Amino acid sequence: MELYLLRHGDAEPREALAHDAERALTAKGKRDVQAVAAQAKIGNVRPDVVLTSPLLRAKETAAIAQKVLGVKRMLETKALLPDISPETLWKELSTIEGAEHILLCGHEPSFSRLAQFLLCAKVDVDFKKGAMLRITTPRASEPQGQLRWMITPRVVRKTKSA
Repeated sequence: MELYLLRHGDAEPREALAHDAERALTAKGKRDVQAVAAQAKIGNVRPDVVLTSPLLRAKETAAIAQKVLGVKRMLETKALLPDISPETLWKELSTIEGAEHILLCGHEPSFSRLAQFLLCAKVDVDFKKGAMLRITTPRASEPQGQLRWMITPRVVRKTKSA
C-alpha cells in the first residue's frame, strides 16, 4: 500500500477565529499545496482515494490535491484529526477497499506520530506545512513501512528557481 501524507498548508492564525476547525488556508498555503501536489504529479503520484480530516484547512488542502492529481474519490474521517492515535487511523485504512494508493490530508502532531508508527521507528520528522511524505507498507496487521521520499514547499520553490 502506498500512503501519501500531505500536511495542510499555512492557515489563518488561531487568534483570527473562535473555532480552530474553521481556520482556512492562506493564499501562501494554497500556493504551497498546489506546488507540492504538482511536483508529486510529475513524480507519477496517482492516488485512488483522498482521505481528509474534517477541519477546513485539511479539506481545502485535500480539494487542491484532488484536483491537481485527478483523484475521483474523497472521504472525510475523524481518524485524521490532530490528536488521534496512529493505531486508530491504521484500523480505518484496513477498511478501505479498492485503494492501494491513498492520500491522507491532515495535521501535526498526528502525522509525525503516524510516520513513526508506519516506519516502526522512533524518528524525528520535521513535517512542514504543505509537505508530502510517501511511505510504502504492506497491508498487514502491523505496518512495516519504508520511507520513500518527502517533498516540501521550500524544496519545490528552490527547484523552480534553479
